[in-house]
Amino acid sequence: MTMPGHAGELARRLAREAEAVCRHYLSSGRREGRYWMVGDVKNTPGRSMFVRLSGPESGKGAAGKWTDAATGEHGDLLDVIGQTCDLDDFRVIETEARRFLSLPRSQPGPESGPRLSPVPPGSPEPARRLIAMSKPIPRTLVETYLRNRSITALHGTGNLRFHPRCYYRPDRDRPTEIWPAMIAAVTDLDGRITGAHRTWLDPNGFDPIRLGKAPIESPRRAMGHLLGNAVRFGIAHDIAAAGEGIETMLSLRCVMPDMPMMAALSAAHLAAILFPATLRRLYVVRDNDPAGDGALDQLFNRANAARIDAVALSPRDDDFNADLRRFGIDALRMAVRVQLVPENVARFMRL
Repeated sequence: MTMPGHAGELARRLAREAEAVCRHYLSSGRREGRYWMVGDVKNTPGRSMFVRLSGPESGKGAAGKWTDAATGEHGDLLDVIGQTCDLDDFRVIETEARRFLSLPRSQPGPESGPRLSPVPPGSPEPARRLIAMSKPIPRTLVETYLRNRSITALHGTGNLRFHPRCYYRPDRDRPTEIWPAMIAAVTDLDGRITGAHRTWLDPNGFDPIRLGKAPIESPRRAMGHLLGNAVRFGIAHDIAAAGEGIETMLSLRCVMPDMPMMAALSAAHLAAILFPATLRRLYVVRDNDPAGDGALDQLFNRANAARIDAVALSPRDDDFNADLRRFGIDALRMAVRVQLVPENVARFMRL
């Protein structure tokens, strides 16, 4: 499926009004110099995502283009409108963009079918539908992908699913592609599905550079309500661990299989994760980069204010999956063991 040919022109018109678009759809952010800074494309407070407010109409440094430094996602202002309004049909996104720009509505082509009513802005319904269409991961490409990343503890991963033909849109001017994907359910503290995370996979085998992800520009994307919520492994009571990536947290479960864990999916969302009312100690699993350090500091401050004991778990390499793959499970077990509070070693680590 290709996007309509006039999408590029509509994106350029939005780019000419980039600051106005950002003030309206990314109201949680603010202007800093030539950029609009915000947490992510869903309008989460923060500074991970930046939108260029000025520049050429196309090419490198074009106005209206955005990048999320925490996830590597990027796109244009049509993506911003689609994500912040939870719209997944380009025709509906186009209508909203034209409404904002006060342009006349485009005429439907001769093959255009009836328009579906969009879900209300902020609805998690598209994520729930995607999860419902997916299937459990045993004996699928997802299981192969995780095992190729040395992740073998796959108990309690019912919120991970497999979709063999998941749509991927590189941008508004290129055809939609179809790739197999790992689908992760994002849930709130009560276990309700609020969103979904997609990791598109390479069906042709495990590449040591891409680590099994599909050879596309943005192999990871999320949808729905993410702020405060997480991909959860186990039910947290008094003690839990929270970090960014799904693979990072699954790697830790290989050496701490009984500790409940939460993957917030990005540094910005990790900093904002909500705590269960019964939580008394939180292990904060940091990624070894500036964004990870920032999330660690913010989460420590929030945990301390809530009278929760916060303890950092730090990898030797970029993250704990890199440690698991490079040094092996025995070395990872020893490295984590010395960072735990002594009373938690016997409870959560198996010899």
